[in-house]
Amino acid sequence: MAYDGQLLKGTVSIMVLKLLSENDHYGYQIIKELEKRSESVFLLNEGALYPVLHKLETDEHISSYWEESGGRKRKYYHITPKGTALFESKRQEWADFSGMVSRILGGN
Repeated sequence: MAYDGQLLKGTVSIMVLKLLSENDHYGYQIIKELEKRSESVFLLNEGALYPVLHKLETDEHISSYWEESGGRKRKYYHITPKGTALFESKRQEWADFSGMVSRILGGN
């Protein structure tokens, strides 16, 4: 099923923060993990992900570092304490919001 791009746009940040709350990841790894966990519903490209990562880094919600892995240098992203606080806040906001939408639409 295809989803409205605006729905995805509003949720990419929280999904990225969720992944980074578990482990540090590099960009392509984030793309593949979102694809895997969503059973190929969320098929992000680099053009959609990297602006989100840049904004999160500019706002100090994540930090980055370079590491060599398998003979390649990769930029890894790490959630900061400020990012953890944002994630917890956004997770609660999402739970409240989606619960209200479900209630209005007649779901459980």
